[in-house]
Amino acid sequence: MSAGSAGDRYVIFDLGGVLIDWNPRYLYRKLLSEAEADRFVTEIVHPAWNAQMDAGVPFHEALAERKRAHPEHDALIDAYWDRWDEMLGGAVDGTVDVLRELREAGVPLYALTNWSAETFHHATRRFAFLAWFIDILVSGRERLVKPDPRIYTRLLERNALDPAQGLFVDDVPKNVEGAERVGLDAVWFRDASALRDELRRRHLLV
Repeated sequence: MSAGSAGDRYVIFDLGGVLIDWNPRYLYRKLLSEAEADRFVTEIVHPAWNAQMDAGVPFHEALAERKRAHPEHDALIDAYWDRWDEMLGGAVDGTVDVLRELREAGVPLYALTNWSAETFHHATRRFAFLAWFIDILVSGRERLVKPDPRIYTRLLERNALDPAQGLFVDDVPKNVEGAERVGLDAVWFRDASALRDELRRRHLLV
């Protein structure tokens, strides 16, 4: 599929939570009890800490900071890097089916994800459908994260896209709001069935 002109209708997908199931509990429940794993990913390797790598902080720096703060958990913290691929639970099959339908309908597809540049290769190696996207903007490479308006604008500008022609899909409400602030139509993702309905309502799918 080749990049479309600014007049084409197109869809921008988030990846984690929409097309790819990622959760650090998948790893830490192998290493700890369920209650301990939940506490560890909430208090030690928590989402705000992970967001630093999504924003471009190198893993070695982020891991070193956690180990200084929690030296009793050195090995468990190292596992966040050494066994990162075990946090990938698989594809969200229903949404991949929707993505396939859009592709077959000739709708240009783009992706915009908050993801570390150092771990994104795990996803590209595992999920063949990532090759269906014309462009994937990875926050860690740009050192910008959603919902910063600049990250949406960067994807739009480097692909010469008119925001008025686009639809953005994300499972995080604040990221949906960020897309709307730059002029994109946006959908808060809850499940594949509801997404398909939204796409039909916008005549992107029959």
